Amino acid sequence: MRAIVTVIGKDKTGIVAGVSTRLTELDVNIVDISQTIMDGFFTMNMVVEIEATEAFPEVKSNLEALGESLKVDIKIMNEAIFEAMHQL
Repeated sequence: MRAIVTVIGKDKTGIVAGVSTRLTELDVNIVDISQTIMDGFFTMNMVVEIEATEAFPEVKSNLEALGESLKVDIKIMNEAIFEAMHQL
């Protein structure tokens, strides 16, 4: 399954490394990535592929815990739900 990961927080060293390392540990593939810094805040959007749909809850809880330790907000959402929310 594909999912959208968003990361937002005060810019600092190690955010990209921390998130990408954790995704690797969880066997999640990064398909696309976009990042920018706006007025001192780091923002990143990723499209990822999770091999097994049943692994989604574990990936979500891992990323939320990682966000707390990095002091950023990390959210993940099924791509199908994300697309449905953003259609007119």
